[in-house]
Amino acid sequence: MEKEPPYPITSVDHALHLALLLQQEGPLRVSDAARRLEVSVSTAHRLLAMLVYRGFAQQRPDRLYEAGDVLRPAAATAAPVALLRRVALPHMEALAQHVRESVNLIALAETEARFVATAESAQVLRVGSRAGRALPAHLTSGGKVLLAALPPEDVTALYEADGEVDLPRLRRELGLVRRRGFAINDQRTEAGLTAVAVGVQDGGGRCVAAVALAMPSVRFHREALPEWVRALHITAADIARELG
Repeated sequence: MEKEPPYPITSVDHALHLALLLQQEGPLRVSDAARRLEVSVSTAHRLLAMLVYRGFAQQRPDRLYEAGDVLRPAAATAAPVALLRRVALPHMEALAQHVRESVNLIALAETEARFVATAESAQVLRVGSRAGRALPAHLTSGGKVLLAALPPEDVTALYEADGEVDLPRLRRELGLVRRRGFAINDQRTEAGLTAVAVGVQDGGGRCVAAVALAMPSVRFHREALPEWVRALHITAADIARELG
Protein backbone atom coordinates (compact mmCIF):
# COMPACT_ATOMS: atom_id res chain seq x y z
CA MET A 1 0.00 0.00 0.00
CA GLU A 2 1.26 3.48 -0.83
CA LYS A 3 2.04 5.68 2.15
CA GLU A 4 0.24 8.98 2.59
CA PRO A 5 2.36 11.76 1.08
CA PRO A 6 4.19 13.97 3.58
CA TYR A 7 2.39 17.07 2.30
CA PRO A 8 -1.13 15.92 1.35
CA ILE A 9 -3.35 18.29 -0.63
CA THR A 10 -6.71 17.99 1.07
CA SER A 11 -8.79 19.30 -1.82
CA VAL A 12 -7.21 16.82 -4.24
CA ASP A 13 -7.75 13.98 -1.79
CA HIS A 14 -11.42 14.95 -1.40
CA ALA A 15 -11.93 15.12 -5.16
CA LEU A 16 -10.34 11.72 -5.74
CA HIS A 17 -12.31 10.16 -2.89
CA LEU A 18 -15.50 11.62 -4.31
CA ALA A 19 -14.72 10.23 -7.78
CA LEU A 20 -14.23 6.78 -6.24
CA LEU A 21 -17.55 7.04 -4.41
CA LEU A 22 -19.36 7.93 -7.63
CA GLN A 23 -17.69 5.06 -9.47
CA GLN A 24 -18.17 2.39 -6.83
CA GLU A 25 -21.43 3.33 -5.11
CA GLY A 26 -23.45 5.16 -7.72
CA PRO A 27 -25.37 8.46 -7.75
CA LEU A 28 -25.02 10.92 -4.86
CA ARG A 29 -26.75 14.08 -3.74
CA VAL A 30 -24.62 17.07 -2.83
CA SER A 31 -25.62 16.56 0.81
CA ASP A 32 -24.58 12.88 0.59
CA ALA A 33 -21.17 13.87 -0.75
CA ALA A 34 -20.73 16.46 2.01
CA ARG A 35 -21.58 13.92 4.69
CA ARG A 36 -19.27 11.22 3.32
CA LEU A 37 -16.32 13.61 2.95
CA GLU A 38 -17.13 15.44 6.21
CA VAL A 39 -17.06 18.82 4.47
CA SER A 40 -19.60 21.62 4.06
CA VAL A 41 -22.32 21.40 1.42
CA SER A 42 -20.80 24.34 -0.43
CA THR A 43 -17.40 22.61 -0.56
CA ALA A 44 -19.01 19.39 -1.82
CA HIS A 45 -20.84 21.37 -4.50
CA ARG A 46 -17.60 22.97 -5.71
CA LEU A 47 -15.85 19.61 -5.82
CA LEU A 48 -18.67 18.06 -7.82
CA ALA A 49 -18.72 21.01 -10.21
CA MET A 50 -15.01 20.51 -10.92
CA LEU A 51 -15.51 16.77 -11.47
CA VAL A 52 -18.30 17.57 -13.93
CA TYR A 53 -16.08 20.10 -15.72
CA ARG A 54 -13.34 17.48 -16.22
CA GLY A 55 -15.73 14.67 -17.20
CA PHE A 56 -15.38 12.62 -14.02
CA ALA A 57 -19.01 13.24 -13.06
CA GLN A 58 -22.27 14.35 -14.59
CA GLN A 59 -25.48 15.70 -13.15
CA ARG A 60 -28.72 13.91 -13.93
CA PRO A 61 -32.12 15.59 -14.46
CA ASP A 62 -33.09 14.62 -10.88
CA ARG A 63 -30.04 16.65 -9.71
CA LEU A 64 -28.15 13.58 -8.48
CA TYR A 65 -24.51 13.30 -9.52
CA GLU A 66 -23.17 10.11 -11.11
CA ALA A 67 -19.86 8.92 -12.58
CA GLY A 68 -18.93 10.56 -15.86
CA ASP A 69 -17.48 9.11 -19.04
CA VAL A 70 -13.88 9.40 -17.83
CA LEU A 71 -14.45 6.84 -15.10
CA ARG A 72 -14.56 3.32 -16.46
CA PRO A 73 -17.37 1.23 -14.98
CA ALA A 74 -16.28 -0.50 -11.80
CA ALA A 75 -16.38 -4.29 -11.74
CA ALA A 76 -19.53 -5.49 -10.05
CA THR A 77 -19.49 -6.81 -6.51
CA ALA A 78 -21.75 -9.59 -5.25
CA ALA A 79 -24.06 -7.19 -3.41
CA PRO A 80 -24.88 -3.48 -3.86
CA VAL A 81 -22.10 -1.51 -2.18
CA ALA A 82 -24.41 1.21 -0.84
CA LEU A 83 -26.65 -1.40 0.80
CA LEU A 84 -23.69 -3.20 2.36
CA ARG A 85 -22.38 0.03 3.81
CA ARG A 86 -25.73 1.18 5.19
CA VAL A 87 -26.51 -2.15 6.84
CA ALA A 88 -23.04 -2.91 8.15
CA LEU A 89 -21.80 0.41 9.51
CA PRO A 90 -23.76 0.46 12.81
CA HIS A 91 -22.58 -3.08 13.61
CA MET A 92 -19.01 -2.17 12.66
CA GLU A 93 -19.08 0.85 14.95
CA ALA A 94 -20.30 -1.32 17.83
CA LEU A 95 -17.50 -3.82 17.17
CA ALA A 96 -14.86 -1.07 16.98
CA GLN A 97 -16.02 0.25 20.33
CA HIS A 98 -15.98 -3.24 21.85
CA VAL A 99 -12.52 -4.37 20.68
CA ARG A 100 -11.00 -0.86 20.44
CA GLU A 101 -9.58 -1.50 16.97
CA SER A 102 -10.62 -0.23 13.53
CA VAL A 103 -13.11 -2.29 11.52
CA ASN A 104 -13.28 -2.44 7.71
CA LEU A 105 -16.00 -3.70 5.37
CA ILE A 106 -14.56 -5.18 2.18
CA ALA A 107 -16.16 -6.28 -1.10
CA LEU A 108 -14.57 -8.26 -3.91
CA ALA A 109 -14.42 -6.92 -7.47
CA GLU A 110 -12.54 -9.42 -9.64
CA THR A 111 -9.01 -9.37 -8.16
CA GLU A 112 -9.48 -6.22 -6.06
CA ALA A 113 -10.49 -5.97 -2.43
CA ARG A 114 -12.50 -2.76 -2.20
CA PHE A 115 -12.84 -1.06 1.15
CA VAL A 116 -16.48 -0.04 1.41
CA ALA A 117 -16.49 1.51 4.89
CA THR A 118 -14.37 1.93 8.01
CA ALA A 119 -15.32 2.33 11.66
CA GLU A 120 -12.18 3.78 13.23
CA SER A 121 -10.82 2.91 16.63
CA ALA A 122 -10.83 5.68 19.22
CA GLN A 123 -7.25 4.91 20.25
CA VAL A 124 -4.55 7.43 19.40
CA LEU A 125 -2.42 4.75 17.73
CA ARG A 126 -4.85 3.19 15.28
CA VAL A 127 -5.38 2.17 11.68
CA GLY A 128 -7.09 5.03 9.86
CA SER A 129 -9.94 4.86 7.41
CA ARG A 130 -9.40 2.81 4.26
CA ALA A 131 -12.84 3.61 2.80
CA GLY A 132 -12.73 4.08 -0.96
CA ARG A 133 -9.41 2.30 -1.43
CA ALA A 134 -8.69 -0.88 -3.36
CA LEU A 135 -5.90 -3.42 -2.78
CA PRO A 136 -4.92 -6.75 -4.35
CA ALA A 137 -7.44 -9.25 -2.98
CA HIS A 138 -4.92 -12.07 -2.56
CA LEU A 139 -2.90 -10.01 -0.07
CA THR A 140 -5.64 -8.66 2.19
CA SER A 141 -7.42 -10.57 4.94
CA GLY A 142 -10.88 -9.67 3.61
CA GLY A 143 -9.88 -10.38 0.03
CA LYS A 144 -8.61 -13.86 0.94
CA VAL A 145 -11.86 -14.65 2.77
CA LEU A 146 -13.86 -13.67 -0.30
CA LEU A 147 -11.59 -15.55 -2.71
CA ALA A 148 -11.81 -18.64 -0.49
CA ALA A 149 -15.59 -18.57 -0.90
CA LEU A 150 -15.33 -18.80 -4.70
CA PRO A 151 -15.29 -22.09 -6.61
CA PRO A 152 -11.64 -23.12 -7.20
CA GLU A 153 -12.07 -22.84 -10.96
CA ASP A 154 -13.11 -19.20 -10.58
CA VAL A 155 -9.95 -18.43 -8.61
CA THR A 156 -7.88 -20.15 -11.31
CA ALA A 157 -9.58 -18.10 -14.02
CA LEU A 158 -8.82 -14.88 -12.14
CA TYR A 159 -5.12 -15.56 -11.57
CA GLU A 160 -3.79 -18.13 -14.05
CA ALA A 161 -2.60 -15.40 -16.43
CA ASP A 162 -1.15 -13.24 -13.64
CA GLY A 163 2.57 -13.83 -13.56
CA GLU A 164 2.97 -11.99 -10.25
CA VAL A 165 0.69 -14.32 -8.27
CA ASP A 166 1.91 -17.75 -7.14
CA LEU A 167 -1.32 -19.65 -7.85
CA PRO A 168 -0.38 -22.91 -6.07
CA ARG A 169 0.57 -20.96 -2.96
CA LEU A 170 -2.64 -18.93 -3.16
CA ARG A 171 -4.70 -22.14 -3.43
CA ARG A 172 -3.01 -23.46 -0.27
CA GLU A 173 -3.69 -20.20 1.58
CA LEU A 174 -7.34 -20.20 0.56
CA GLY A 175 -7.72 -23.82 1.65
CA LEU A 176 -6.40 -22.85 5.09
CA VAL A 177 -8.84 -19.92 5.20
CA ARG A 178 -11.76 -22.24 4.43
CA ARG A 179 -10.74 -24.67 7.18
CA ARG A 180 -10.21 -21.95 9.78
CA GLY A 181 -13.13 -19.71 8.86
CA PHE A 182 -10.98 -16.56 8.95
CA ALA A 183 -7.96 -14.99 7.25
CA ILE A 184 -5.00 -12.95 8.45
CA ASN A 185 -2.99 -10.28 6.66
CA ASP A 186 0.23 -9.88 8.62
CA GLN A 187 1.93 -6.82 7.13
CA ARG A 188 1.55 -8.02 3.52
CA THR A 189 -0.04 -4.78 2.36
CA GLU A 190 1.51 -2.32 4.79
CA ALA A 191 4.36 -2.55 7.27
CA GLY A 192 3.14 -2.35 10.84
CA LEU A 193 -0.47 -3.29 10.03
CA THR A 194 -2.15 -6.62 10.79
CA ALA A 195 -5.75 -7.53 9.95
CA VAL A 196 -8.11 -10.42 10.67
CA ALA A 197 -11.27 -11.00 8.61
CA VAL A 198 -14.31 -13.26 8.33
CA GLY A 199 -16.99 -13.51 5.66
CA VAL A 200 -20.46 -11.97 5.57
CA GLN A 201 -23.21 -13.95 3.86
CA ASP A 202 -26.43 -12.76 2.30
CA GLY A 203 -29.81 -14.43 2.69
CA GLY A 204 -28.95 -16.93 -0.02
CA GLY A 205 -25.78 -18.10 1.72
CA ARG A 206 -23.37 -16.33 -0.64
CA CYS A 207 -20.29 -14.68 0.86
CA VAL A 208 -20.83 -11.11 -0.36
CA ALA A 209 -18.44 -9.16 1.85
CA ALA A 210 -15.84 -9.47 4.58
CA VAL A 211 -15.55 -7.66 7.87
CA ALA A 212 -12.02 -7.16 9.20
CA LEU A 213 -10.29 -5.90 12.30
CA ALA A 214 -7.24 -3.80 11.42
CA MET A 215 -4.69 -2.93 14.07
CA PRO A 216 -1.09 -1.83 14.56
CA SER A 217 1.00 -4.99 14.48
CA VAL A 218 2.42 -4.23 17.91
CA ARG A 219 -1.06 -4.91 19.35
CA PHE A 220 -1.60 -8.20 17.51
CA HIS A 221 -1.28 -11.14 19.90
CA ARG A 222 -2.02 -14.75 18.95
CA GLU A 223 -3.65 -15.48 22.30
CA ALA A 224 -6.28 -12.81 21.59
CA LEU A 225 -7.06 -14.22 18.13
CA PRO A 226 -9.91 -16.58 19.19
CA GLU A 227 -11.77 -13.73 20.90
CA TRP A 228 -11.30 -11.40 17.93
CA VAL A 229 -12.53 -14.06 15.51
CA ARG A 230 -15.52 -14.77 17.74
CA ALA A 231 -16.42 -11.08 17.87
CA LEU A 232 -16.04 -10.80 14.08
CA HIS A 233 -18.33 -13.78 13.49
CA ILE A 234 -20.99 -12.25 15.74
CA THR A 235 -20.80 -8.98 13.83
CA ALA A 236 -20.88 -10.78 10.48
CA ALA A 237 -23.96 -12.71 11.57
CA ASP A 238 -25.71 -9.50 12.66
CA ILE A 239 -24.99 -7.92 9.27
CA ALA A 240 -26.12 -11.08 7.45
CA ARG A 241 -29.45 -11.08 9.25
CA GLU A 242 -30.19 -7.56 8.04
CA LEU A 243 -29.05 -8.34 4.50
CA GLY A 244 -31.33 -11.40 4.53
